[in-house]
Amino acid sequence: MNTVSIMFVGVGGQGTLLASRIVGNVLLNKGFDAKVSEVHGMSQRGGSVTTYVKYGDKVYSPIVDKGEADYIVAFELMEAARWVEYLKKGGKMLINTQQLSPMPVITGAAEYNSDVIDKIKALGIDVISLNALELAEQAGNDKSVNVVMMGVLSNELGFDKSLWTDALRECSPKAALESNEKAFELGVNV
Repeated sequence: MNTVSIMFVGVGGQGTLLASRIVGNVLLNKGFDAKVSEVHGMSQRGGSVTTYVKYGDKVYSPIVDKGEADYIVAFELMEAARWVEYLKKGGKMLINTQQLSPMPVITGAAEYNSDVIDKIKALGIDVISLNALELAEQAGNDKSVNVVMMGVLSNELGFDKSLWTDALRECSPKAALESNEKAFELGVNV
């Protein structure tokens, strides 16, 4: 099997690392050689954060270079735009439409570019976009945006649902497990 590369992009506090752990857990339990990167970027609230997951028969490094990602899962709209050049031709982007203003926007030095999805689609990229924050809130925890997006990703990867629920139980903080399970279901049903 060819190696499959997934990038998770967001800002600090959105659970990028938890998402990559959940997917890594699913892949290992499915029997793949899988590599998961550590957090790249500002892991504090508000800074850009990226994690990588690669899987296949044999994987030597989790790092994804420009033009290599089969999937980019963006937890924030502007982060989707920031990392689009890492998507390979024929790849797919899963984008949460939530907008978290970076410091230049907060200070008034720049404006938030809200037509990001239209611009990405104009590049010929296949996009699934959704308001994952709204779904996370329906699940009872606005911090479950990442898990909503895992539900969407699970449809793309096509692995048995029990692998995902087992990974959620193993990786989720106990206090968030119930809302994460609901959030995952809402993502699956998008």
